[in-house]
Amino acid sequence: MKKIKIALRNLTLLTLLLSSFIACDKDFANIDSDIINNDNATHFETGSRKFDVIAYTKALEPIQTNALPLNLLGVYTEDPGSNYGRSTASFVSQIRGNTTDPDFGTNPIIDSVVLTVPYFSTPTGVDSNGRTEFNLDSIFGNSPINLSIYESNYFLRDFDPNAPELGSPQNYYANKSTGSNLISNEQLEGQLLYQNTNFKADPIQIILTEGEDEIEARLSPAMRIKFDDVIVQQFWQEKIIDMAGQTELSNINNFNDYFRGIYFKAEPNITDDPGQLMLLNMTSNSSSIIIYYTKDAFTEGADRVKTAYTFNFTGNRVNFIANDFTISNGNETTGDENLFLKGGQGSIAEIKLFGGDDLDSDNLTDNTFELFKKEFVETDDNGNFISSKKLINEANLIFYVNQNEVNEGEPNRIYIYDMNNNIALADYFFDTANTIFPEFSRSNHLVPLEREDNEATGDGIRYKIRITEHLNNLILRDSTNVKLGLSVSVNVNLEGASVQYDLLNDNDDDKVPVSSILTPRGTVLYGNNTLEEEKKLYLEVFFTEPNN
Repeated sequence: MKKIKIALRNLTLLTLLLSSFIACDKDFANIDSDIINNDNATHFETGSRKFDVIAYTKALEPIQTNALPLNLLGVYTEDPGSNYGRSTASFVSQIRGNTTDPDFGTNPIIDSVVLTVPYFSTPTGVDSNGRTEFNLDSIFGNSPINLSIYESNYFLRDFDPNAPELGSPQNYYANKSTGSNLISNEQLEGQLLYQNTNFKADPIQIILTEGEDEIEARLSPAMRIKFDDVIVQQFWQEKIIDMAGQTELSNINNFNDYFRGIYFKAEPNITDDPGQLMLLNMTSNSSSIIIYYTKDAFTEGADRVKTAYTFNFTGNRVNFIANDFTISNGNETTGDENLFLKGGQGSIAEIKLFGGDDLDSDNLTDNTFELFKKEFVETDDNGNFISSKKLINEANLIFYVNQNEVNEGEPNRIYIYDMNNNIALADYFFDTANTIFPEFSRSNHLVPLEREDNEATGDGIRYKIRITEHLNNLILRDSTNVKLGLSVSVNVNLEGASVQYDLLNDNDDDKVPVSSILTPRGTVLYGNNTLEEEKKLYLEVFFTEPNN
């Protein structure tokens, strides 16, 4: 089926572009031709060529981590012997009540306070007790961590007072920085609300009961924490319930300054286990802190009324990511033997097609890109397209995994993008998105990792990236030969509508894809400078040309 789709797609391209050729023994079919027919099919032949590229590792400066669609929490350790060590991710988030200036009634007293953050999960069946069984998604690692939850004393502001333009949003970075100031642990770690030195995500369905036997609700697996310590309950009573009617709760701005947020802090546990890292959707309505309390009834002598007040994690949120390893930058001139791709606060690869050359004003000599363009199309003196000489059927970048440098856990997807404009390539938008199973989304352009024996846990062999439309834009539509970026990706669908995220450096144009930030995975790929010729990175171009 896949071959049929590719064939149909190539035939469509041929049909659209036949107008560029002249029907004769030495040229392409007439502009009026709709298909390659018996009269002109023999005038064409297919071929392929490999073109050199330059690719090198680029270690990322501190990445922007506010306003992420999802958040990382936990500890992730690569297998021993890998090039990457341990990454630790924590985050701080503002919270917002379901109403401002709340009225908690007469004589309100807290019964319990419960924090809930659902995991990404998939139901797999039902056990003998009628309990739904789940597999957890977006969980990396399987060892306990030390999880602490604090009231934060750090104010997450909306706007940057140091920005040259008034009203510029405040960016926050993975290294606990605003770009001008560092955020200290003392500012983040206020009142301790919860601590578990052996925390681990649990795939068990949560069953809520009323009394001993009556089932009230069934919940999907979640981080569900009951703040049942007496001191902590008193904290919520005094901090929230007893403040009813005060200016601190009267509006959002006052509240954000009064209650500055919740800080989720992850650390390795006492036995220094490899850990577990979770990808969490804090924007979900199900992610909440609920204060259950009772108040006096309106009718004298009646039972007290049970009710609740809900906070969601709305507002500013910032991830902090720390590594215990470093990544070195590669050679921008010659390219690298190996390309090191690492998610989170990690690294990407930069790729220069045709040595990074573009059209220039020198009419006496042709650079690498101009030679390529003249091989495939006729151009005027300014390099603008006139007509085609060869039709590009397919263009690929093949990245082989260096299994001597990785120890399992390779990401299934990598992502390529235009670094000059910080957007996906044209091929991304031509391809089909799969929102139900994102691991198969846009798989013609971004082919998932090919593994040994096609096993889900098999060693990675190679990634294929098709950039056919991108190359056609270069030669047919006079697009700029931009520098390309390559990163790991937790979900390529995130790149369709998301802006890319800033890097803390002096170049405002440097960005990083969000789907790379949201995964701890890493891999090592053979570059253009490897001595293993069969695994060397090239640009492969398959084409059709007149049979002269």
